[in-house]
Amino acid sequence: MNEKDKFIKRVFDFTLALIGLVLTAPVILIAWIIASFETKSNGFFLQKRVGQNGKLFTIIKIKTMYPNKGSTVTTANDNRITKSGMFFRKYKIDELPQLINVLKGDMSFVGPRPDVPGYADKLKGEDRIILSVKPGITGPATLKYKNEEQILAEVDDPVKYNNEVIWPDKVKINKEYIKNWSLKKDIEYIIKTVKG
Repeated sequence: MNEKDKFIKRVFDFTLALIGLVLTAPVILIAWIIASFETKSNGFFLQKRVGQNGKLFTIIKIKTMYPNKGSTVTTANDNRITKSGMFFRKYKIDELPQLINVLKGDMSFVGPRPDVPGYADKLKGEDRIILSVKPGITGPATLKYKNEEQILAEVDDPVKYNNEVIWPDKVKINKEYIKNWSLKKDIEYIIKTVKG
């Protein structure tokens, strides 16, 4: 992806994020109130993630889990997930505040999902191409593993399976996405995501 492509992608992201925030602001507000009430804390989930060029940024999502420390790998039957959180996750409502991240320029609509430190920032060699673009809300790897939490719930060691099977496959998929980027494909990924 060259500089011209990145500029086109940024203009597309900014415009769509602005429209998206105007349309979904009431939903985000209601979800924030519900999450705040149920978790008895700030209804926004804020976490440091690895962004473009390995720079850390704060991702914004609706809180779907009770505040406590645990694994960063979440399974479908995780007892930390709140009742409202199950609903928000099912319909991707928890992802809507990331439109703010896109508007700010931390993220893109389409790209590799931003991970916590310890994954993308540890990539070596050619794999580091993943850090050359902004992380995305959705993308080909996200779509392939849209049932990731269910997959992890069915294996004996979710963390090991994620590290040894899912993560390497995501790296491969994301490298291909970056090497063969086009705005048309981005639009197709967004449509597929909305359709579910």
